[in-house]
Amino acid sequence: MSAETVGMHMPAMVTLDDLAAMNASDPNGHRYETSPEGVLSVMPPADSEHAQIASRVFAWLLMAGWPAEQILQVAGIRVPGAGRDGGRIPDISVWSKAPPRAVWLSVAELLLVVEIVSPGSEAMDEVTKRREYAAAGIPQYWVVDRDGAQTVTLYQLSAEATYAERAKMPLAWLLQTSPSDHL
Repeated sequence: MSAETVGMHMPAMVTLDDLAAMNASDPNGHRYETSPEGVLSVMPPADSEHAQIASRVFAWLLMAGWPAEQILQVAGIRVPGAGRDGGRIPDISVWSKAPPRAVWLSVAELLLVVEIVSPGSEAMDEVTKRREYAAAGIPQYWVVDRDGAQTVTLYQLSAEATYAERAKMPLAWLLQTSPSDHL
């Protein structure tokens, strides 16, 4: 499909319902997200390394006794903003209780969001999403870089509603600890 075709059929303002439809109908597995300001982002499908990292973190939480229904992979969250909500789809989200069935979940019971950096998503994960998730009041945000050590940076929400770096470590080291040490 050409850019012209997409442009002709793109609504003036993409809603969360539009995003849900775009995500459901994309035959190539792209992930569509929008900021609370209305900026549309198209993420490429995850590769096998990305999926392996997500699986390792998910399994670590699960094996430590975190209830499976409170650990979600690629579940949409509603990011509140001034005048409208954005929609983000973090790689992993951890909840204080099982969230209700919905396409776009409220961040009210959200404890942790984990994003795995993909080539080209560095600025989105390190700057944009970090700012949005902090403004939404999500207590913790972890970013997994895909460097040689698969470095995980653990951010915690400060009293100023920004994230402060709490720790930085290789993923292999994190997985040797208990989630309760960090959550």
